[in-house]
Parts: sequence; structure tokens; C-alpha cells
Amino acid sequence: MTFQERIDSDLKEAMKAREATRLGVLRMLKAALKNAAIEKHGVSGQLDEAEAIAVVRKQAKQRQDSIESFEKGNRSDLAQKEKEEMEVLNQYLPKQLGGAELTQLVAAAIAEAGATSKAQMGAVMKLLQAKAAGRADGKALSQEVQRQLP
Repeated sequence: MTFQERIDSDLKEAMKAREATRLGVLRMLKAALKNAAIEKHGVSGQLDEAEAIAVVRKQAKQRQDSIESFEKGNRSDLAQKEKEEMEVLNQYLPKQLGGAELTQLVAAAIAEAGATSKAQMGAVMKLLQAKAAGRADGKALSQEVQRQLP
């Protein structure tokens, strides 16, 4: 089952179960996936798994930004709604790296790149982006690299 077939299947299940929040998120996600496919491959194009996950990650990032904005504005009701939507999106993302795994991955990338200072951070980040393959946020990777490099 492809990623988009899984979304379609889950969309039908959400309709049958009358799960309004999940249904809304999946409809939005399906539209975002279709728009990305048209943008990259034309009207009849399909996204591969990595491209589809990137779209989901982008949607989750938008929710995270909204949550932060709503919490700053003391709108906990809207922040809660965004959190619920983010939980649905997180079901379609790969498992995120934990703190120890992230530290090990960064240390290995620094050793592989032979980096000795923060001036070489770009080379380390390039390696990390490929190795993490979406299992870690770029901001978290960057902070860990800065922490480990002298």
C-alpha cells in the first residue's frame, strides 16, 4: 500500500467512524499531497514516499508554529485544536530520534566530516540531513552540532 493509498483508506475509516478532527486533517493532507504532486510532477503525477513525508512534515511544522503563536496569545482553545491535528499528522511521520540517538548520530557525523570547529558546521549538517532522513528536526540537529563542536 502506497502512502497516498494509506491516507485514502484512513480517510474512509474516519468518515465511517465520524471522527471530525481526523477527517478534517486527512482531507487537508490529501489536498496538500495532491497540490505537491501537481507542482512537482504535473496533473497525473504521484509523489514518492519521501516527498509525501516531506509534505506531512511541512504540515506538522505549520501546526507547531500555530501552537506556539496561540499559546503566546493566550488562546489555549485554538492551541488545543492544533495539538489534536498535530497528533493525527504525527501518525504518518517516521519515529523521531531520541536524545541519546541524536547525540550519537551527531558525534558520528562530526567524526565522518572531520570537523574541528563551528566553521565546518555546514559539512556536518549536510551529512546529518541525509542520515537523519526526516527523523529529526533540523533545528534540533543544528543545536546538537553547535553543542558538540568547539
